[in-house]
Amino acid sequence: MNAAPGRPDRYHAGMFGRDPHRAALRGVGDVLGRDLSALRPLLRAALPRGGVIAAARGQARVVTALGAPTPTVTTTPHDWTPDSWEPVPWEPVPWGLARWELASVTKPFTGALAAALVAAGRLEWHAPLSALGGPLRGVPRTVTAWRLATHTAGLPAHPARATLTVLTRYHDPYGGMDARAVLGSVRRWAGVPGRFVYSNLGMGALALACAHADGQECSADGYGRALSRHVTGPLNLDVSLTARRAAAAHAPHTGFGPLAGAGGLFATPDALLSFAQAHLPGTAAPTGPLGAWQDTVRPQGLPPGVQVSAGWLARGPLRWHDGVARHTRTGLAFDAPSGAVLAVLARGGEPLLGRRAQVTRLLLRALE
Repeated sequence: MNAAPGRPDRYHAGMFGRDPHRAALRGVGDVLGRDLSALRPLLRAALPRGGVIAAARGQARVVTALGAPTPTVTTTPHDWTPDSWEPVPWEPVPWGLARWELASVTKPFTGALAAALVAAGRLEWHAPLSALGGPLRGVPRTVTAWRLATHTAGLPAHPARATLTVLTRYHDPYGGMDARAVLGSVRRWAGVPGRFVYSNLGMGALALACAHADGQECSADGYGRALSRHVTGPLNLDVSLTARRAAAAHAPHTGFGPLAGAGGLFATPDALLSFAQAHLPGTAAPTGPLGAWQDTVRPQGLPPGVQVSAGWLARGPLRWHDGVARHTRTGLAFDAPSGAVLAVLARGGEPLLGRRAQVTRLLLRALE
């Protein structure tokens, strides 16, 4: 595949043999230093309609598209310097280069933003969020940034109205709300903190609080600007609240409205790998190691052996998160001691019947 003008020639296209899943696992295993051949049935189950599996460790990385017209493999490490390449308008964007809908894999980005603002002195993990004033005034004092980031603030999974809009606004269940309505739901529904209750409402509210703490407008756009300023911009990551360069195969996309910090980001596979690597000790990233992922808690409500940190689920040194949108399922994980990172991006959203966690099972089996 010839490089477009101004585009780094680091993406190589080629056809696999009769079993592309076996070949994909061989490439990922070579990068991670593991024999993953036994995971072939799980990979097929996780990507029944195709998608991308990507891995990185140190300077090695691979991005493989399965089920696309032209499988794409990447083997060049991320460059932290700005990359101005964009595809020409008539060039189809390969799945390995496209921005994919992240759904709840957005949450680790929001956790990393909160940690960056804590490090900058703009936010305190354990102070009442209402201390930020402005639109956060009146939020119950039990609600803190740390509790929102770890789903222990006593909030329900969604604003109450989402129980209706998930049916009436299938692809945009939060689109009829604004930031004021989100924070109003927090004020109204915050209960006794401490128990783990996975909450889009809570993480979306944390993103709005981060925007306000950074001096931005308390909105999804304000969150996007704060994230770019403190996380994705310094790391030169192709991550955005817009679906530009997104793979058309999994449109229409799911809208998250003012709860964008819970699930509204889009990113390339390469950006996901680099984001996870930026958390690792000794990283060369200009931000230094990202996030507060090493600080974990084990509240009631989690499965045995699982903990939670700011934006991540944890089991020992392993960190992961998965997400599901209407037409996409995503997963991202890293293992700090080995430096191994794995991302899975699947076409097709949450099934109504059958097994519902194949992407997560693939992440954990490959890295544990």
